Amino acid sequence: MTTRVACLGGSLTRAQLSVDYLDLLERRLSGDLRLARFGVNGDFAHNLLRRLDAVVADPPDVITVMIGTNDARASLPGHPVERTMKRKHLPERPSAGWFQECLGAVVERLRTETDATAGLLSLPVRGQELDGAAARASRTYDRLIAEVATAGGATCLPLHERQTEELRRADPAPVPYREPTPAAGLGVLLGQAVLRRSLDSISRRRGLVLTTDHIHQNSRGAALVAEVVDTWLPVRST
Repeated sequence: MTTRVACLGGSLTRAQLSVDYLDLLERRLSGDLRLARFGVNGDFAHNLLRRLDAVVADPPDVITVMIGTNDARASLPGHPVERTMKRKHLPERPSAGWFQECLGAVVERLRTETDATAGLLSLPVRGQELDGAAARASRTYDRLIAEVATAGGATCLPLHERQTEELRRADPAPVPYREPTPAAGLGVLLGQAVLRRSLDSISRRRGLVLTTDHIHQNSRGAALVAEVVDTWLPVRST
């Protein structure tokens, strides 16, 4: 029998600017499993909540949710919140409380409208300064994700913890966090298409261990996402 796994999230799940963790996950798996991608660039938890119909209409057996990076980014000083709200059609200003409310509604709908086993990933590490503002914001949202998972009967998957461990082991030179811009994303796409640069080569040129731009994943970062999901998957074939 085929086990269907739906992966929900934002741009890391869409995998236009990131190494594709679904591809890496599929390579790790054996047996009759089928992965489905539900990733949209720039999504907040609110956006994910509004597009759940496609998931619950044909419910899978297992669901992973990796959302919240953009919610956490919006909490940082200097983030272009008004522009982001307009671009993503957000009805209110992003906040930690609203994120928790929307994510809770996502989990509740998955719980009541599907029989799927759900896992919520803690956020990937942003930047390489583990005591910096971006990393602290991620940890704040990680606590909310854990609370939602506990309340909704889902499992919290320790991606942030695993990536933090990897960064501490690598002990890279500090690279100050810079908020990715649409222009920077276009630069990555052009670098791939025109200059034939891989995401990993872009990452190396910038001195980054897990990401290409402090957020989107290189091969090493994406492999950790796949590892955390694979370790948890409740239905695994040998």
